[in-house]
Amino acid sequence: MKLKFTPSTLEKLEKIVDEAGYILRYERGTFQSGYCILESKKVVVLNKFLQIEGRINTLIDLIPSLEINSDYLTEESKKLYAEVTMKSEFDSHAA
Repeated sequence: MKLKFTPSTLEKLEKIVDEAGYILRYERGTFQSGYCILESKKVVVLNKFLQIEGRINTLIDLIPSLEINSDYLTEESKKLYAEVTMKSEFDSHAA
């Protein structure tokens, strides 16, 4: 899977998080991995100082670890979600 590092790609990844019922916020802070998940409140906080490429890579790493019911996703989001989770599985098996 090769995603382009564009604002459009970032918006599509953010939409998956939103459709899954999470609140996505960009804040300053010291995040080891570039993000923090408050699972009980379904809030995801990303480091606001990340550039577009960093935000996209962080969301790609993060999305497979979220509890997402794909029934709530639009068709476009389902396709991208499937790509992201497949990439995650491939990367974990390749390591």
